[in-house]
This record gives sequence, C-alpha cells and structure tokens, in this order.
Amino acid sequence: MFLREIVRHGAPRAVLVLLLTCASAAAGLALPAVLGHALDLLLAGSGSGSGTGARADAGPWLALCAALTALSVLLGALDGFVTASANARTTAWIRARVLGHVLAAGPEQRLSSGELVARITGNAAQAGTVPTALAAALAAVLTPVGGLVALALTDVWTALVVIAGMPLLALLLRVFIRASGESSARYLTAQGEIAGLLAEAVRGIRTITAAGVPERDAARILAPLPELTRQGRLMWRILGSSTARAAALLPLLQLTVLAVAGLRLADGALSVGGMLAAWRYGVLATGTGVLVGQLNGLVRGRTAAGRLAEILEAPAMTYGSRQLPPGKGELQLKCVDRRGLRGIDLVVPGGSVTAVVGRSGSGKSALAAVAGRLADPDAGAVLIDGVPLTSLSRDALRREVGHAFARPALLGTTVAGTIAFGSHLPAGIEAVKQAARAACADDFVRRLPLGYETPCTDAPLSGGEAQRLGLARAFAHTGRLLILDDATSSLDSATERKVSQALFAGDRRTRLIVAHRAPTAARADLVVWLDEGRIRAVGPHAELWQLPEYRAVFDE
Repeated sequence: MFLREIVRHGAPRAVLVLLLTCASAAAGLALPAVLGHALDLLLAGSGSGSGTGARADAGPWLALCAALTALSVLLGALDGFVTASANARTTAWIRARVLGHVLAAGPEQRLSSGELVARITGNAAQAGTVPTALAAALAAVLTPVGGLVALALTDVWTALVVIAGMPLLALLLRVFIRASGESSARYLTAQGEIAGLLAEAVRGIRTITAAGVPERDAARILAPLPELTRQGRLMWRILGSSTARAAALLPLLQLTVLAVAGLRLADGALSVGGMLAAWRYGVLATGTGVLVGQLNGLVRGRTAAGRLAEILEAPAMTYGSRQLPPGKGELQLKCVDRRGLRGIDLVVPGGSVTAVVGRSGSGKSALAAVAGRLADPDAGAVLIDGVPLTSLSRDALRREVGHAFARPALLGTTVAGTIAFGSHLPAGIEAVKQAARAACADDFVRRLPLGYETPCTDAPLSGGEAQRLGLARAFAHTGRLLILDDATSSLDSATERKVSQALFAGDRRTRLIVAHRAPTAARADLVVWLDEGRIRAVGPHAELWQLPEYRAVFDE
C-alpha cells in the first residue's frame, strides 16, 4: 500500500517531529504542577511570619516555570521548522516516485494528463504531510492522556469528571473522521476533473479561439465547480460542526472540573496551587482541538495518497538484461494481439524500408507502437534479430530503436538539444546539423535568433517545422531500427520528397514507416496492408496497386 511506503520513507524525520512534540508536551504537562507549587509557596509566605524565606523558596520554582515556558516556545519553533522540512522532502520523494512510475508505464495512461498533473502536484503535497501529521497526532494524544494521568495524581475526583466525558469526545472524533474522509475524497475528485479539462483546453486553445466559443468552453471546464464548491463547503461544515460540539462539550467539562476542584479546596483536600494545577490539567485532558486538526490533516493526506496509489496501479514496463547480437535489424512479430491488432505475423527484412498502410483505425499506430516497444502486446512476441524486445535492457532497446511521430514533443533546452535528445549522438554540433539537413530543418533553424542554441520556448515553429525537428531527431538516432509513425503528415509535397530521399537512400537501418501517401508507399521495398487490425496483404506497392481496394486506401 502506497500510504505505508510514504510513512516508511518519512519515518526518520517524523520520529524527530514526534520527539520534539513529545518534549514540548512534557514541558506543558510539567508546567501546571510547578506553577501550582510555586503559588502555594508564595501564599504560604504571605500569610506567615517567615514570609521572606517562603518567597525565597518559591524563587527557583518561578524560575523553573519561566524555563519551561521558554522551552515550550523553543521546541514549538524547532518543531515547525523540522515539520516543514520533512513535509517538503516527503512531497519531493512522492512526486519523484509517482512521476518515475508514470514514465516507466509508458505512453498509455488511464488518467488524463491534467488529472495526472493535479495528482502529482496538489495531491502529492497533501500526502507528503502524512508522516509528520501522524507523528504530531500521536504526540497530540500524549497531552490529553498525560493531562488525565496528572489530574488523577493531583486529585482523583476531578479526574473522574473528565473520564465520564471521554465517551462523548471519542464519539465526536469518530464521526468527524468518517464524514470528513468521504467529503475529502469527493472534493479531490472534482478538483482532478477540473484540472483535466483545463489541461485539455490549454492544448486546444487555437481550436477554441478559432471556434469563437471561449465562454462555452469555460463553462465546460468549470462544470464540476458546483460539486467542488459543495464538497468544500461540506468539509468546512463538518469541521465547524465538530468544533461547535467540542466548544459546547469541552468548556462544560472544564467548568465541572473547576467546580469539583473548588469543592475539594473548600474541604481542605486541595491547596490553592493544587486547584490551579487541577484546573490546568483538566483543560489539557479535554483539549482535543490540536488532535482534531491533526486528524483532519491525516484524513486529507490518506485520501490524497489513495488517489496517487491509483496511478501506481498501472503496470510499469519491465526490461531484461540482454544486448542485441550483431545483425541487420530484422523485425519479427509473432501472433501479436493488441487493442486494434489481431493475430499479426510479420517479418520485416533487416535493412529494408517497409511501409504500413491502411484506412483510419486499421491499427497502423498500434503496430508501430508494439514494433518499437512503446507498448507491449497482449499476446505474442516482437523480436529484433531473433531477440525478444522484452528481454533487452532499457539502454539496449532505446539505443537500437528510434522513433518519429506526427506531433513530436520538442524536449531539450535548445533546438540542438531537442534534435540530440535520446539519440546517442557523438560529441559535437556537426552531427546535429547533419541530421537537421537530412530532415530539411537546417535552413529554418539557422534563421532562428540564436540558431541551434535558440531555446525551444523562444522558437515559434509551425507544425511542419516541429515535425522536421522530430525527423531530425530520428535521423540522428544511430540504432538499427527506425520507426516513423505518420511523421511526414505535416510536410508539404516538395519537402516530403527531399526528406524521403534521405530516408530511403544510403541508410542501412531497418525502417518501418506508417504511410498515408501513395508515393511514400511506392518507394518502400515492402508494403504491409492493414485492414481492421489484420494483415490484408504484404507485397510490393506496384503489385498491390492492381487491387481496387488497395487503391481506395489512399483516397481517404
């Protein structure tokens, strides 16, 4: 369970918080007894002939009161610093842990990107407080328990008053935990929905602007807001009602303790200082406000940890330890089943160019994904030069398999960095420029303010220019298999012809190209024709072109 992982990771710092909080509580528990004893000494001195000596005897006790007060303040300040530091460190660990799992699980995620961001940022911050909140809650229990024990030692009759009210306090805490937990879960769910819709709108801002309906989309994004508001108000009502009940119950208990202590003083069973100590211990024994606050934080943190645990349920991609033997990059798919693919048996000869064609939804992108192990098949196996992809180490797999996509992500600090990203290029900028020239990207990169050193955020690129940078990254890859998933769709015909020359000529790598245009398929050595997730035919484009159904694929 992820919550246990969080607690274990934060345990060392939480133990320090626990020690500091317990020390502060111990100082607070000692103070009433010391203060009561000092008061008795002062009163004894004022009513007797030896008043000067009695007041002198009270001096060290008054100094001890001051020392205990100063110690409580110091420990409280130190506790605040350690708690903040521990929460920050645990939150950072949670984010690294969850983000690492998201990246290891691959591109297919059950949750939207906005929901993932909301959970990794906001929920992680809430879950990061769990270890220290747990430690503080344990220490918060020490104060009322210690206060009750000290009260019993001071006067057992006043302690019985508090014990009689404990069942009501326990019921109050139980109702609060149950109600706030349910409301907190619904609140975070609504919050995640808004974050997901907002991220979707940011990605599609041009479409929203072009459609001229920003108000309508704003209403769509904020549709979960009433539920968020309702649950937020409900959380405050629950906290407020619990506080109100406590405000009604606790002063009643404390006044009863004071009344009983006064009666005991009148009977001579308690001194004035003893009555003061009994009243203060009664306040400490019934003071559940801090405990309610810590429990509230624990409930929110537990709910947030549960939402993060849902992300970790997605299986992470595992890797073997093998390296590829020397070979030409022959790709083989054996009885591969995957969402969108059924019973795929295919051999792509090493060093060849193979085009994958088919109507929209025929499984082309799914085939490209399993061929480069961006996704694992539900059944069957994928091999390169006779080695299953699942048995390769991560480095071996990504070193030997390169990708280019229709909408490449421009990762890297600069334009040169995005071309070299994950490509295992040799040192120096010349290899980057050579790859850019092959992708017809060198000319527009040179026109950027700082050329290849232009930050990606300062490089306004069209869809075709971004796609050419993605192709340059693929050309820079030195592995034996290159997979292009609709990676030339945004290029004009003249640019695509130039890119195809670099792609088809003088390259010994195996190339698997998802193609939508007949000229691209015509230049390939082999064409794989997909139809509804199955291989309809495999052969040269010229032979398949004789079939009317094949020609119709390119009429879409």
